[in-house]
Amino acid sequence: MHAVRLWSIRHAGFWEAFYRRFEWAYVASGPLLKRIGFERLDPPVAAVERNVKGFLFDCRMCGHCILSSTGMSCPMNCPKQMRNGPCGGVRPNGHCEVKPEMPCVWVQAWEGSRRMEEGDRITALQPPVDHRLEGRSSWLRIVRERLGETA
Repeated sequence: MHAVRLWSIRHAGFWEAFYRRFEWAYVASGPLLKRIGFERLDPPVAAVERNVKGFLFDCRMCGHCILSSTGMSCPMNCPKQMRNGPCGGVRPNGHCEVKPEMPCVWVQAWEGSRRMEEGDRITALQPPVDHRLEGRSSWLRIVRERLGETA
């Protein structure tokens, strides 16, 4: 799993472009998804999202995905779950202070963001995780927000 995550970070530019197209199509289907019912769709869509993003990005399904802002490195993999950059305990070799064998998620995020067209999004301040959304589809949340609904 770790090897796939590192591959995805190295190819963050590709995933950014892919996601832009995917998001456009997904948001365009919003009225149909609304008619079917977001609550009804959430379990199967979240299952697909968990499998796809779990495999590619080691996603933790926080419900408020910011992969497109963090170089395709999921910040929820940080042992401290730092949402807005490294904790300050990054070792000189770029590894985590809590898990010394693990490269810091935020060092990887910075490297991935440099490969993205909108790589400067990594500097945007992220809101805290709303734990009520954990395990729910962030894809559907984005569609609902674009339609002016709340999740």
